[in-house]
Amino acid sequence: MKANRVQVEVVTIGDEILIGQIVDTNSAWMATELNKCGFELAQITSIHDDEKHIIDSLNLALERADIVLFTGGIGPTNDDITKQTLAKFFNTKLVFDEAVSQNIEQLFVNRPTLVLNELTRAQAMVPEHCTVIQNLVGTAPITWFEKAGKVIVSMPGVPYEMKQAMSLEIIPRLQNFFKTPVLLHKTVQVYGYPESALALKIADWENQLPKYISLAYLPNSGIIKLRLSGLLDDMLALEFSINQQVDKLSQLLGDAIVAYEDVSIQNLVGDLLKEKGLMVATAESCTGGNIAHEFTLIPGSSEFFKGSIVAYANEIKTNVLQVSTESLTQYGAVSQSVVEQMAEGVRKLLKADIAVATSGIAGPAGGALEKPVGTVWIAVSSAEVTLSREFRFGSLREQNILRATQAALLMLKEII
Repeated sequence: MKANRVQVEVVTIGDEILIGQIVDTNSAWMATELNKCGFELAQITSIHDDEKHIIDSLNLALERADIVLFTGGIGPTNDDITKQTLAKFFNTKLVFDEAVSQNIEQLFVNRPTLVLNELTRAQAMVPEHCTVIQNLVGTAPITWFEKAGKVIVSMPGVPYEMKQAMSLEIIPRLQNFFKTPVLLHKTVQVYGYPESALALKIADWENQLPKYISLAYLPNSGIIKLRLSGLLDDMLALEFSINQQVDKLSQLLGDAIVAYEDVSIQNLVGDLLKEKGLMVATAESCTGGNIAHEFTLIPGSSEFFKGSIVAYANEIKTNVLQVSTESLTQYGAVSQSVVEQMAEGVRKLLKADIAVATSGIAGPAGGALEKPVGTVWIAVSSAEVTLSREFRFGSLREQNILRATQAALLMLKEII
């Protein structure tokens, strides 16, 4: 049987989401897990705890999706009306389910500090014509409906309850119900091109992609991720085809490609440092310790990261990193001479194998005609060589810090 593309719509229910009281993390997690199994997200919708909104959203979702997944609105309180509304939609009534009741009682046996009350007991009332799936970590049961070859599922909005249900019950059942094609993603990370310039550079290649492979551009602080997504019934044929397209892209872009996987640059650099047994240190002015922060987000970063000096003031540059006062006077703090001395100074001070330094004008003030806001000098130093470059990133402070961090990490990768 040939696999078909199966579309999913996720509907999150709750006023707390729409007023920004909580952030909807459920949809992102569900999209990731469903995508791994070949299901495609058609839409993500957030709605109020309102009967009309729920029914309208379900009718619309069934027009464009094969699967509708509801989260939220099935708790014990009066504002949780999803269960009753779905019963009305499917022209059925709520009935008592002994298995749900026993499941709830068992949960309370294991939690002696909680008291079983009438609101909690009411969770055992479920739509008569549906498949009930027990919630192993909460009191609200999961309900599964089928209509004209489509599936509608209602789950709790509590993240750990939803994840338990999706992982153990919902996704396996959906895989049995639908035959999905193989869905593969391949990410290529490119540096040194504005998005529009990159699009023009690879236009002919993109236009010749097979119909079953799509391309997405994902810009992030100076790096553009090109994500190729393919759908076919044959896994090996799809892998071969995507790899073939990546080879063609590599011939076009050469050294502008900095990674052939969806991994952070700091992780990529950290792995290279560990592989070669090198220790790195940072001396940061305009990035304010952000490079060190990115390294220390990585578990086990002590294997390759020595430490950092945030040398924001000139006296720290001179007294701690041994930058000459003459260089500061003659060239200024944002200069090739100073940033190279910063890199060399921190490498020697912290006894590291390699070091990176940044000095720049993050903004929004402090720029001049010859050194406008966004001017950043970056240097990387090893015992054998010191490499330095000037960058002009732009006028936004946070963006400048992030772009300088990325550029510094990529220069480290280059010299390792």
